[in-house]
Parts: sequence; structure tokens; C-alpha cells
Amino acid sequence: MRMSDLVAQYIIQMLDEQNGSAEIQRNELAGNLGCVPSQINYVITSRFTPEQGYMVESRRGGGGYIRISRVKTDRGTAIMHIINSVGSSLDKATAEIMLRNMLGRKMLELSSAKIIATALSDRTLSKVEQDKRDAVRADLFKNMLLTLQ
Repeated sequence: MRMSDLVAQYIIQMLDEQNGSAEIQRNELAGNLGCVPSQINYVITSRFTPEQGYMVESRRGGGGYIRISRVKTDRGTAIMHIINSVGSSLDKATAEIMLRNMLGRKMLELSSAKIIATALSDRTLSKVEQDKRDAVRADLFKNMLLTLQ
């Protein structure tokens, strides 16, 4: 498992244990997980966004912290936020992260997530020109999510 996956998993576990809100010290978390603090920043900015259902607050300085909270939204609103966040291009790794987040928030059944992941895979899209693949993936993902509403 990659370090970014471990960091994200650790933060999600904290959120689960603390009723959807966790306060972390970046340097302390990096020390506990054996990574550099910038890795923590990367994970937070890429996986804990408003589009993915999180609110992040930070305070710098000696007593600084990063507070991550799950935003409570209904399924339809959350799906529309995801659709709007996709834009005109979606790479495979980001699609997988979004699907994982949707599974974690129980917005998707595992079987549906597997079908969507297969449809968005590079293998499925192998006949699409490389420079157009992420645009096709974005359109497919958005249209599949629209059917879930």
C-alpha cells in the first residue's frame, strides 16, 4: 500500500472514531506514520476536499492544527458535488479515489463501484486515443453518476 493511501486510511479511521471530525498535528502525524509532513498536506488537499464531502480548517504556528470534518449531505447532493468537481478531464487514479470515497461514505454498493471502475479503466478505454482518454473517462463517470440519483 502506498504511503498516501496509509495516511488517508489513518485520517478516515480518526474521523470514524471521532464522529466525523478530527484535529491533527501535521508534524506529529507525519512522525507517527513515518513520512514527511508534505505527504500529509498532499493527502489532505487531494483526498479531503469539499467535493469529496470534507471541510478542512487549518491554523498555523506553534499550536497549529488541521481540523477535518465530514460534511453531512444527502446522497443526491453529494453525488451532484462529485459530478461538478470532475470537470472535463478525469485521470484513472482520481476516479479510483473518488469511488473509494463514495464507498466509504456508503454512497455506492461495492458491485456498482466495481462496474464503474471497470468502465473507467485504461483497459476498457484502450481504443480511445491517449490524449482523449481522460476526457472520455470524465464524461462516462459523470453520466454513470447521474443514473445513480
